Amino acid sequence: MGHKVVVFDISVVRALWETRVKKHKAWQKKETERIEQSALERIKEEWNFVAECRRKGIPQTLYCKNGFIDTSVRILEKIERNSLIRQSSPSKERDKPSSKFVFELSGEQWKELPDLLKKQTHLKEWHIRNTLIQSIPTYIELFQAMRILDVPKNQISHLPAEIGRLTNLKELNVSFNHLKSIPPELGDCENLEKLDCSGNLELTELPFELSNLKKVIFVDISANKFSSVPICVLRMSNLQWLDISNNNLNDLPQDIDRLEELQTFLLYKNKLTYLPYELLNLKKLTLLVVSGDHLVELPTALCDSSTPLKFVNLMDNPIDNTQCQDGEEMKESEQDRQHFDKEFMRAYIDDLKERESVPSYTTKVSFSLQL
Repeated sequence: MGHKVVVFDISVVRALWETRVKKHKAWQKKETERIEQSALERIKEEWNFVAECRRKGIPQTLYCKNGFIDTSVRILEKIERNSLIRQSSPSKERDKPSSKFVFELSGEQWKELPDLLKKQTHLKEWHIRNTLIQSIPTYIELFQAMRILDVPKNQISHLPAEIGRLTNLKELNVSFNHLKSIPPELGDCENLEKLDCSGNLELTELPFELSNLKKVIFVDISANKFSSVPICVLRMSNLQWLDISNNNLNDLPQDIDRLEELQTFLLYKNKLTYLPYELLNLKKLTLLVVSGDHLVELPTALCDSSTPLKFVNLMDNPIDNTQCQDGEEMKESEQDRQHFDKEFMRAYIDDLKERESVPSYTTKVSFSLQL
């Protein structure tokens, strides 16, 4: 039996192909229009714009008016040009001398601090981030003029007891490292005003000795494994901002109203089923943010529009990540996700503070952006 030879009419094939091409182009056009009109695309555009402005140090008030973001490129160029003019003004000369007291270090090429640093005991500020440094040296006690110790996003696994000798320290930021504990000697830093231990993922408690920190006004211990509000935090009588979001809290202590100066309380992403009535005794509280997925009971007065309190009930929509990853990779990716989530919430909260009213609840949709 011979071979069968199929003969096509080329003109028919060409007409069929051109028809399909036209349909595909029409579909592409409709899809482009749909994406341009979608809310998610606008959110992505606004978020990229805000991220660009933050990278360039442009104040939020210049591009955000009454909660609306102007994504005009001309505005970005104008603001950037004005910012550059201000940076080149005489104020830059005034700031020059202060740099002699500031040490800055970044980059993954750094696995330990330079040897020359030990002799620079006159320094008042350390700003070290995005390095592979795993510890703070014990000779830090020599830096008696230290005011700010800013060491986020490194590989630090422990803090030396000698940190308690920094009696003039005002700000300590050890966020997004690998800390599993905080030295009790930190309680001797009697002038400390700001403490940020967020994003370490493994912290479960703070030492009772931190109760001595009576000047602290800001505490951030979010994205860890706290099962309750630390006792030492309840004794920080001047505390104004407390972020304990993204932990394992099941309830709040009945004496939470000891924090009489508290103004901002962030509790979202916990496992709270109820909010105690003692929250109503916090007369200076102006912003309370919780996750309402598990809440079954809360004081009705919290939702009263006549009060100055802005009560935000987030309905979280978490993404279940079941992919198998190496332990270290999983921890790093979790820290990156927590950091992005924190930046997102910070921008959201800044916007809330500028509003006269807030929505009864907010559905927070998680999505990934390539910044």
